[in-house]
Amino acid sequence: MKRDRSVQLFAEALKVIPGGVNSPVRAFRGVGGQPFFAQRASGARVWDVDDNAYIDYVGTWGPAIHGHAFAPIIRAVQETAERGTSFGIPNPLEVELAKLVLAFVPTAEKVRFTNSGTEACMSAIRLARGATGRDVIVKFAGCYHGHADSLLVKAGSGALTLGNPDSAGVPADLARHTLVLPFNEPEALRAAFAEHGARIAGVIVEPVPANAGLYLPRPGYLELLRELTAQSGSILILDEVMTGFRLAPGGAQEVFGIRPDLSTFGKIIGGGLPVGALAGRADLMDLLAPLGPVYQAGTLSGNPLAMAAGIAALKALQDRVAYQRLEQLGAALESGLRRAAKQAGIPVQLQRIGSLFCGYFTSQPVWNLDDAMSSDRGRFAQFFHGMLERGIYLAPSQFEAGFISTAHTEQDIEQTIRAASDTLGDIQSGRTRPVV
Repeated sequence: MKRDRSVQLFAEALKVIPGGVNSPVRAFRGVGGQPFFAQRASGARVWDVDDNAYIDYVGTWGPAIHGHAFAPIIRAVQETAERGTSFGIPNPLEVELAKLVLAFVPTAEKVRFTNSGTEACMSAIRLARGATGRDVIVKFAGCYHGHADSLLVKAGSGALTLGNPDSAGVPADLARHTLVLPFNEPEALRAAFAEHGARIAGVIVEPVPANAGLYLPRPGYLELLRELTAQSGSILILDEVMTGFRLAPGGAQEVFGIRPDLSTFGKIIGGGLPVGALAGRADLMDLLAPLGPVYQAGTLSGNPLAMAAGIAALKALQDRVAYQRLEQLGAALESGLRRAAKQAGIPVQLQRIGSLFCGYFTSQPVWNLDDAMSSDRGRFAQFFHGMLERGIYLAPSQFEAGFISTAHTEQDIEQTIRAASDTLGDIQSGRTRPVV
């Protein structure tokens, strides 16, 4: 594929944007080479500025559960924009979307909208500290909750892709209030609460970590987390920015039967527009200003465009039919990719839950960040570029999940499996070169 226009645009971008991108993982540093620039997208496909078409499994990093340019969302945004793009005043769409979110998520009694998942998680941490009068927050290595200072400690996602799991600019005095534990290790969890339980304000966790690739909670692990937080009087925060409304109408907490105190959401509830949400028990949520002493605000929070898009996105999920289709497509992709890896004789740990998936180039099971780091990232880079040349766009990092949408077809899945089989065959036979 020729990408001359993308090469030219990236050269121009490097002069005016740090690293040429506005979010680090887009720079292709995790796989080598240069990024392509998108000009349009529709359904399960995206086209670059050189008019190359790709079957898209990034889905704008999660929101596009219905595919790109989903007609009900486009109509809702167009009709709303004609009445004004932002008011800074309460609008009826905020109330409608709030009711929808609460109907989908039984543990949520009230919800506050933000502009991003980062803001929602940052606000959840502040609320947990304000509610308990404690300082310590527990997070898990490899889980990414946005780039707020308190949470950018042993983070996943783009931080791992860049080989820099912490960030400069985070004060040591702030980081010391964040206790980082390995995911899926019950004894480490018990030990932390035995020693620090009275100081722990809250625990924030991705119930299905999807920012270091994708790995699932061991049976009983989330239940133990709920038990220990309840015993210590700590706030359990489920970060469902990735899993919310994707794994089930009620997210991962519905799938695993866990009742958090607070939940954070984003992605799908914006329908492709910037949005986040903090939801949970009414007694905790009422501690937020203007009712309580925990301050949180945002000029564009609840803006009518994002609310309209979110309403359209969630209404299309109400009958659960979408989830049945996503599971069918996911199962077909999983089985096909497993066959392709076996035929090529290449060890791959394929992880999937619903429409989320990831493959690690390692022979050992992956249950946490240490396991994920054993993946052969050089081989992943070869696989990524081989798939891209065959018209399949995967996330340009070993440490990101893939997303299936309802717009994907059985034919798309079959084409993807064929491309994977050919790419893995090339890797095994040495017909690919290391990517620089």
